[in-house]
Amino acid sequence: MWEERYSKSDGYLFGKAPAQFLRDHEALLQPGQTALAVADGEGRNSVFMAQKGLAVTAIEFAPSALDRARRLAEEAGVSVDFLQEDVLARQWERDAFDLVVGIFIQFAGPEDRKVQFDGMKQATRPGGLILLHGYRPEQLDFGTGGPPFAENMYTEALLREAFAGWEILTCRGYDREVQEGRGHSGMSALIDLVARKPR
Repeated sequence: MWEERYSKSDGYLFGKAPAQFLRDHEALLQPGQTALAVADGEGRNSVFMAQKGLAVTAIEFAPSALDRARRLAEEAGVSVDFLQEDVLARQWERDAFDLVVGIFIQFAGPEDRKVQFDGMKQATRPGGLILLHGYRPEQLDFGTGGPPFAENMYTEALLREAFAGWEILTCRGYDREVQEGRGHSGMSALIDLVARKPR
């Protein structure tokens, strides 16, 4: 589905600029850190982190998106390790990254989401951070992006339960106008999580 969507897109579906969420948390991006960008799409977020001096690995399944991501990194003059992988089938590293970042990765329903989150948690080093950004169920009323399935959305209670035992630095829902390419455009019901893995 995603390859079809990206391959039929004229230009960058979600734009070339990073998600506002990543700009909001830019202070957490420190030169020399290692970062993993999950289901990174066309590279806008991984390239931004690389521009901040991080050593970034990005995983994405759709070849058309990866081609655009590589072009974007070349335009920006940065290096990103782009990997074509299925997030739900990959062998996750253990304790490997300072930051694991998932932005609008809500293609997974409840069962697959647990696999996804468990892998992301495993890949985060002790003391490292997961940065997660997505839609709340109220997004269905806005209809300005994301999957048409309420069960794929996040709530504060869901995220707090999923990351129980971690230090929750941020977990909040809010509404905001989003203009990130044709894929995310208009008032949106958003939620952010920043959580630190126990040392």
